[in-house]
Amino acid sequence: MGKELKRSKDKMLFGVAAGIAEYLEIDVTIVRIVWALLVILYGTGLIVYLVCLLIMKKD
Repeated sequence: MGKELKRSKDKMLFGVAAGIAEYLEIDVTIVRIVWALLVILYGTGLIVYLVCLLIMKKD
């Protein structure tokens, strides 16, 4: 079976950004910066984060 999207143990808040970074195989800092920009510029980042928090399994 392939990769699975799940929250990471390497976390600042809940591990959502780290889990996405691990899944996409990129640096977690990039994901966190993009997420912060989405929250600041559009406000949608917070809603998407909460949805991911509810949907993603724990590691």
